[in-house]
Amino acid sequence: MTVDSAPVLQASGICKTFGKSHVLKSVDFDILPGEVHALIGENGAGKSTLLKILFGLYSMDPGQGSLSIDGKSVFLASPRDAIDHGIVMIHQEPLVFKELNIIENLFTGYINTKVVNWRSLEKAAAKLAIDIGLNAPLKQKMDRLSIAEQQLVEIGAALVSNARIIFMDEPTASLTPNEVDNLLAMIKRLKNEGRSIVYISHRLGEIKTISDRITVLRDGGLVGTYQNEELSHDDMIRLMLGHELTLKRGKERITKKREPYFQVEGIGIPGIFEDVSFSVSKGEILGVAGLMGSGRTEVARALFGITPVKQGRMLINGVPVKIGSPGEAIKHGIALLPEDRQALGLFLKQTIAFNVTFSVPKLICDKSGWIKYDKEDTLTNEQCTQLYTKYANTKQFVEELSGGNQQKIGIAKWIATDPEILILDEPTRGIDIGAKEEVYKIIEKLSRDGKCIIMISSEMAEILALSDKVMVMYEGRPTAMISGEELNEVKILSAAHDIAV
Repeated sequence: MTVDSAPVLQASGICKTFGKSHVLKSVDFDILPGEVHALIGENGAGKSTLLKILFGLYSMDPGQGSLSIDGKSVFLASPRDAIDHGIVMIHQEPLVFKELNIIENLFTGYINTKVVNWRSLEKAAAKLAIDIGLNAPLKQKMDRLSIAEQQLVEIGAALVSNARIIFMDEPTASLTPNEVDNLLAMIKRLKNEGRSIVYISHRLGEIKTISDRITVLRDGGLVGTYQNEELSHDDMIRLMLGHELTLKRGKERITKKREPYFQVEGIGIPGIFEDVSFSVSKGEILGVAGLMGSGRTEVARALFGITPVKQGRMLINGVPVKIGSPGEAIKHGIALLPEDRQALGLFLKQTIAFNVTFSVPKLICDKSGWIKYDKEDTLTNEQCTQLYTKYANTKQFVEELSGGNQQKIGIAKWIATDPEILILDEPTRGIDIGAKEEVYKIIEKLSRDGKCIIMISSEMAEILALSDKVMVMYEGRPTAMISGEELNEVKILSAAHDIAV
């Protein structure tokens, strides 16, 4: 990239409204050849909406803004138009064909359906899998993969296209540190090939590492575009929020021995995970760490009855329980915030009010079962306000919210049920740096209120800041339970790789 390069894509005065909500307000943005241009801002700032307009998923407001590629005015009526102009997009939530396998997903749209050379495709897929750091069997169907693995497949499919402009919306949100390093190295290779990358991430360290320029959005408006070297970490936070922010993480860890409330003894599902044992007391936060594919999410799904355990037993307050379905889990006071919020955690085409109150009909209905909409609105606003959720009104559809605000709705839904045992699978995935602090406060408050918290996270700082003790998993089995003074990054990473320290 050179300073005097002409933009390959230029957007001017882009506006977008949803109802009465002004999501983008006359935003200018351009992309130079062979550059990594980062786009940052809080959730709801308009980052994803801007990319969706540039990819043809959304239309800009009529008569408000213009778009040109290689200096020529264009109108992108659909993603097909964008792809035809050499633009691809890696979405925050993986958009894959879940009934197809990895090979088919990688090459969908690039296969001659009359004559398919599967041997050649499998060979190409194997090479691509190495490049993107994907270790899953190539003939595995997508619905059997974790969110992180699906994300890697989507990244691989974008590379197959040979696109010259690649939009990446939170591509590392589900990835482990090693996978993040692989992706950043891949982006550098793509840049050296002359491709242009637009990169959205809430991880500001990644932004500083990978970007050439940084554009900041706040409340739908353009704050400014800066050279990487012009901004420090603190500068980026200040520009995003409009004020200084000092994060104060950390909780007073439990040191006094408490009676276990939730006990798990030797549970397993053959071929998925085995011999998982732990206990959680009321007011305690158990962190669960490990690499992608270590079995963390699978254990969470089993505890909630999505895939019931085949071995071992679980006890609540000393009483053995059998949990064969999510309904049974909820009756026992267990709630699960899933890793995949869109597929498993939310009704995207329903309202915020519907999502927040779906699991607590008794709190919003009269004796005849009729919904009292004033109660529904009050409960929804109470839950959303404490999570600092940005939304127009309780009747807004969840699919219209940013990814981070969708995550907050998922948390609000389960807090409304007042569970005794709360399982959080990547609770701050896709949430901006300001909102993370609020989520941390909510988690800590729930633990102070006596809830048992099981928190799965790929972020080491999050695990260390919030957990009283940490169970580390490797290839479907626990390798360590770490607490007290031994709870540190070296111990966790060593156990995650099954290395003795």
